[in-house]
Amino acid sequence: MKYNFDEPVDRSKNRSAKYDERVKNFGTDQVIPLWIADMDFQTAQPIIDACKKKAEEGIWGYTSRPDSYFKAYADWQKRRNGWTLDTDLCSWCLGVVPALAVIIKLFTDKEDKVLIQPPVFPEFFEITENTGRTLVQNNFLEHDGVWEVDFEEFERLVKDPKVKLFILCNPHNPLGRVWTQEELAKMLRLCFENDVLVVSDEIHSDIIFHGKKHIPAAIAVPEADQKIITCISVTKTFNLAGLQASTTVFPNMEMKKAFDAYWSGMDVHRNNAFSSVAMETALNEGEEWLEQLLEYISGNLDFIRDYFEEHIPSIKANIPDATYLVWLDCRALNMSNAELKKFMVEKAGLGLSPGSDFTRELSGFMRLNAACPRVVLQKALKQLEEAVNNLSC
Repeated sequence: MKYNFDEPVDRSKNRSAKYDERVKNFGTDQVIPLWIADMDFQTAQPIIDACKKKAEEGIWGYTSRPDSYFKAYADWQKRRNGWTLDTDLCSWCLGVVPALAVIIKLFTDKEDKVLIQPPVFPEFFEITENTGRTLVQNNFLEHDGVWEVDFEEFERLVKDPKVKLFILCNPHNPLGRVWTQEELAKMLRLCFENDVLVVSDEIHSDIIFHGKKHIPAAIAVPEADQKIITCISVTKTFNLAGLQASTTVFPNMEMKKAFDAYWSGMDVHRNNAFSSVAMETALNEGEEWLEQLLEYISGNLDFIRDYFEEHIPSIKANIPDATYLVWLDCRALNMSNAELKKFMVEKAGLGLSPGSDFTRELSGFMRLNAACPRVVLQKALKQLEEAVNNLSC
């Protein structure tokens, strides 16, 4: 079927965090919310139909997880990424972030260090520090809008015997980097040589553009699947984050059992009645919707690139090859982080994610969520253009 992503959806009355938490995050609800990473699009019709059918049953008791659940994930990965994963090594979790937090707790000690690559998903900072581990940062190098790994520093850091775990963001949020085979191989081999456990967050791996190809870390180099923990989910892919489900793929049964035992100790080990149905339906019947979505978001990214170049050249938009998140370089506005957020809210009427959430080293950046009807982007960027123009008046 043909999906209409141009049609605006009123989410202000459906308990959407993206809309309901505007006052909490921006001090006002009079902003266009382009912050938290979910989409203003209805999900695929087969998923809606499956959840309606489940709702009509009227009994939503404890829900079993059939073998077909992880098989659907395995089929998806094989079909789209060429990765043959072992379903016996798959575990369910409430989400990728909870899974990462528990992995840090289980497989590192208090005195250990955890390596991340800012600017990066803010929860990587929080879950590391909340577990009492020491955070180590391999900050990206930026040259004329191109962001690359500082491999010299990366090698130095992983050689520290206290660095025990590396969280790889694959593909990268917020920079939208799709890692090449060479980049992945270099990072992974350095980790393996220095006994650093790699955990690959691949939640955005289905949202890829510009002819790029996602490479699962588990198949990037020989025997990587025996050394890497991979966190995957289609909640981002199909806009199902509120149903809370992810899959963690372990390199061995010992790690899987430790992970499962942790959650079982809190009696958290089952999907809810709707997430089980939605995830499996998405994996088995959602590709038609996804392909149309990718084409639409790619058009949004083209629109954003052209608009900034023509109308707001003082802000540089880093157009991603993956994710629907655009990293905005606003340094030419010469504002502090606090001033920049205030400007976006009060002058431009936009609720964006502050760049300072993603890095502790840089100032002058914002992140914009492009997964919305184009008319919303048109309005948002027009407001931003007028606000920037007024700075020189």
